[in-house]
Amino acid sequence: MGDIDTLYRGSDAVGLAGHVASGDVRAAELVEAAVRAIEEINPALNAVIHKLYDIGRAGAARVAPGSSPLAGAPFLLKELASQWEGAPLTNASRYLKDLVAPADSEISRRLRAGGLCLMGKSNAPENGWSISTEPVLYGATVNPWDASVTAGGSSGGSAAAVATGMIPVAEASDGAGSIRVPASCCGVVGMKPSRGRVTLFPFADYWAGGAYFLCNSRTVRDTAAWLDVVQGALPGDPYWIAPPQQPYMTAVSRAPERLRVGFTVTPPDGRAIDAEIAAAVRQVATTLEDMGHDVSEHDMALDADAAWQTYTDMTCVETAGMFDALAEFVGRPATAEDVEPVTWAIIQRGHATRGTEHAGRVEQVRQIGREVARELDPFDIFVTPALTQPPRPVGYYDMSLTDLDAYNALWTDAVFQFPFNMSGQPAISLPLGTAKGLPAGVQLVARRGDEAGLLAVSAALEQAMPWADRRPQVA
Repeated sequence: MGDIDTLYRGSDAVGLAGHVASGDVRAAELVEAAVRAIEEINPALNAVIHKLYDIGRAGAARVAPGSSPLAGAPFLLKELASQWEGAPLTNASRYLKDLVAPADSEISRRLRAGGLCLMGKSNAPENGWSISTEPVLYGATVNPWDASVTAGGSSGGSAAAVATGMIPVAEASDGAGSIRVPASCCGVVGMKPSRGRVTLFPFADYWAGGAYFLCNSRTVRDTAAWLDVVQGALPGDPYWIAPPQQPYMTAVSRAPERLRVGFTVTPPDGRAIDAEIAAAVRQVATTLEDMGHDVSEHDMALDADAAWQTYTDMTCVETAGMFDALAEFVGRPATAEDVEPVTWAIIQRGHATRGTEHAGRVEQVRQIGREVARELDPFDIFVTPALTQPPRPVGYYDMSLTDLDAYNALWTDAVFQFPFNMSGQPAISLPLGTAKGLPAGVQLVARRGDEAGLLAVSAALEQAMPWADRRPQVA
C-alpha cells in the first residue's frame, strides 16, 4: 500500500494512466490511493467539498486500460456549472445547496468516456465570481504553501488539490482568469483554451464567449492529454474552430520552431508590479532567447480599466439571466438572503440594465477582444505575468461587500487575465517564478487556435526551468 501511495502522489495523471495500461497497477488501486490522499491532506485545505468515492470506484471498474492517455487516472470536477449525473450541482451557493445534476454535461461525458475516475468536486467561490475561493456555503480553501493567503479562484479547490498530490489533475474553468490565477497562486499549470475549442454544452454560450473549461495539472503533458480528451465543438455551437491536426500529446513531445516572442512587465492599467514577478517574466524571456527564439519587449496598448468596466457590466446581465433560469429548478426566485452580497449586487445590476445597453456592451467586448488579438498578432507567443502581485491574504477579495464597483476594483492583480477571455486566445500559467516565497506564475499567450504551439513552448520551458520538485510541505 505504501508503494502505491508513493507512486500515486509522485506521478502525474499521464504517468498513472501509463502504469494502468502496462498492468503495473489497477485503476481501482489508484482510486483507493486517491481516497487516502484526500482524507489525509484535505482537512488542512478544504479543497474537496463533495467526496464521491463510490462514483470513482464504479468508474475504475469500467476503465479500459490504454483507451485514452488518462484512462484510470483519478480527478476532480469543479463545483461550478459542470454536471455529473447524480452529483451535487450547487455552484457553491446557498440558493442551490440541494440541487443535483440531472445529467452529464458534454465535458463530463467525454471525461467518463476517457476512463477518468471522478473522486469528488472541488471548492469554488459562489457563482465563480472571485479570484479567491471563500464561499459562505463551504468555507475557504487555503493556499497549501501558506494558509494565511488565498489559493486563488475561482478554481482554487482544484489547484490546491493538484499542488498537494491529493489528485493528479482537476477540472477548472475561467471567465476572467479562474484557471490561471489559482495555478499561479498554488504553483501548478493552468491553461485556458481557445474560444470554441471545448464545447460548453448544455450551455450554448457563457459570458459572450468569455468563459472556458479545462484543468489544473502539475505537468504540461497532463494538460495536453486532458485537452485531447475533451476538445471539440458540437454541431450548432456558436463558436467553431478547426480541430487539431495531431493530438496535443504530440505537440508536447516536439521542440518548437523558431518563434517571434513578445513580453511585457508593464501592467496595462498603469499600476505597480512586484519586482520578483517582473524578474521572473524577464528570466523566461531570456530563456526563450537562449533557445534561439526572437524576443522583444512590447507593452500592451489596452485601456484595461475601461475594458474591465465594460466586461464586468456585461457579465452582470448574463448572471442575472442565469439566476432567472435557475428559479425553475429551485422552485422560486433567488432572494438577497440566498446569495452573498456581491452576487446579489451583480444580479440587481443585471436586472436594472436595459437591453440596448447590454447589446452595446457585448459589441464593445468583442471589439476590444479583436483589438487585443490584432495587437499581439505579430507574436507567436506573448509572455506576461500571471498575477502582478503575490497571493493576497484570505479575506482580501471580500464577497460580503455591497458596493460592486469597489469589489471589482480589487481585481487589479489579474489585469493580464481577462483581456484574453475577451480575445478568445489560449493562455497558460506556468509555475516559473516566486514572490515573497510563494509561487508566481508566468503566462504565455498564443494566437487563437494555436494550443499546439502554446503547449510545445510550455513543454520546452518545463524542461529548461523544471518545477516538478517544488511541492508544498503540506503534501
